[in-house]
Amino acid sequence: MNQRRRLTGIVTSNRMTKTVVVEISRTYRHPLYHKVVHAQQKLKAHDELGCAIGDQVRIVECAPISKEKSWMVESIVKHEGKTLEVAEEAVE
Repeated sequence: MNQRRRLTGIVTSNRMTKTVVVEISRTYRHPLYHKVVHAQQKLKAHDELGCAIGDQVRIVECAPISKEKSWMVESIVKHEGKTLEVAEEAVE
């Protein structure tokens, strides 16, 4: 496997053509105050797979595609409301 960064997040918008907005949530403990911090980050990713809102996807870093788009959807981890195995059986 290559050294590109991979993140997992939830698709929040798919209104653009071949682009989705993915929200990455992470929880960490503040180094000085030791309080639990919940941080969210929204990234635009290139989508060739046809993701729906609510899908959990894995995105991978790539060369810049446009001004704000430097990520690409690598795979759909979980479809909205059902696991990937169930969704694959529905397609076949």
